[in-house]
Amino acid sequence: MRVLLIDDHALFRIGLQELLERRGIRVIGAVGDCFEGMELAKETRPDVILLDMRMPKLDGLAVLNRLKEADRNVPIAMLTTSREERDLVSTLKAGARGYLLKDMEPRELLQALERIVAGDTVVAPDLTPVLARLVQDGGSTEAEPVPFSDLTPREREILCHLAEGQSNKVIARNLGISDGTVKLHVKAVLRKLNVHSRVEAAVIAVEQGLCERGGLGPED
Repeated sequence: MRVLLIDDHALFRIGLQELLERRGIRVIGAVGDCFEGMELAKETRPDVILLDMRMPKLDGLAVLNRLKEADRNVPIAMLTTSREERDLVSTLKAGARGYLLKDMEPRELLQALERIVAGDTVVAPDLTPVLARLVQDGGSTEAEPVPFSDLTPREREILCHLAEGQSNKVIARNLGISDGTVKLHVKAVLRKLNVHSRVEAAVIAVEQGLCERGGLGPED
């Protein structure tokens, strides 16, 4: 796994780099300047970018948007101290594949990175209540109608499993199909719902009452 760190806090950045490298993860860059980080991202095409939310010059959301404009498929995870709902929602809507907290246990962080590289969207477990509150509040009142009618029965079924926070592996086991088949269905669901992440799809499914027992709990 090749990781790029963009964080202006030098002590944290250096410490995280050492932690990752001790676990056998290759850190291809660890920089404090967001513009230098964006250039490195273009040059090195890392497997995942860990991006701080609060930085001088440009904040994390602005950097995220610029990186996505350059390469829509680049996996980016916010690694932040912010537990603000608006930060979580705005970064996920912008296409972040993770929203992780700096006080996570090292084991949780490493597992999150593995899942992000595998194609999942990961939110720190401590922020599950924030997502749940967002659903209870009804989300954005300006949201356009969601084209659930475009989903096949199998895609609807998989969407409901996503709403329960299940990974591709767990969904495949529950439905008796392969991980690869689940991945293809998930991609189709995201495309048809016009969202960037599994978490967005799950929130929409629960908001719209598509699944009788939808939830946003932790994965099995």
